[in-house]
Amino acid sequence: VQLVESGGGLVQPGGSLRLSCVASGFTFRSYCMGWFRQAPGEEPEGVAAMDSGGHTTYAESVKGRFTISKDNAKNTLYLQMNSLKPEDTAVYVCLLLEGYWGQGTQVTVS
Repeated sequence: VQLVESGGGLVQPGGSLRLSCVASGFTFRSYCMGWFRQAPGEEPEGVAAMDSGGHTTYAESVKGRFTISKDNAKNTLYLQMNSLKPEDTAVYVCLLLEGYWGQGTQVTVS
């Protein structure tokens, strides 16, 4: 299993970013996947998840601002992040809920 994230960066408050996670080594469309984030000195926080049927869940802190989606043809999971706030600053990590995750991508809102 391999999960490779991209799309992080530095953005001003109120801005947007789209994170991508390219997956390989398993049948992408059949599994529940998600994103979590970890800020320095903080516990990891689940951000969003999508099951194999396309049902989604979000942390209260990001509802209405973040959207999780996937493209099964491209084996890619996305996280569209709008109206970003400084408190969204963290390393964002793609997660396969069976216990695999990527290296993460840094998002800094400042």
